[in-house]
Amino acid sequence: MQNYFIVFIGAGFGGISRYWLTNSTYKFLPSNFPFGTLFVNITGSFIIGITMYYFDTNNLISKEMKILLTTGFCGGLTTFSTFSFETINLLKEKEFLFAGANILLNVFITLMAVFAAYKLSKLISGI
Repeated sequence: MQNYFIVFIGAGFGGISRYWLTNSTYKFLPSNFPFGTLFVNITGSFIIGITMYYFDTNNLISKEMKILLTTGFCGGLTTFSTFSFETINLLKEKEFLFAGANILLNVFITLMAVFAAYKLSKLISGI
């Protein structure tokens, strides 16, 4: 039960950070491209990389802090960080087919899911 609370706290801060970082990005960059989303995806991917490859590998953080930062904070900030971390691990293990499949399936199927929801919404709305 404690781990759920840890994830809850981390995700809350991650979500708040996503909102703030996204809005702050558009004070400096044009809004005609999703720079805010790109920025949080890069930030979250960097944080999960440092957490797992430096802090966790060198036993510098507790299990609870790792959960707070990865599943919690990075999960609230962006799930792209987990996707990136898992893909790099597949590449490190020389699982090139799985890494490529992970990239293609995650990008293609999630885009198709959003497109399907868009079409379904239009159909239901009669637009």
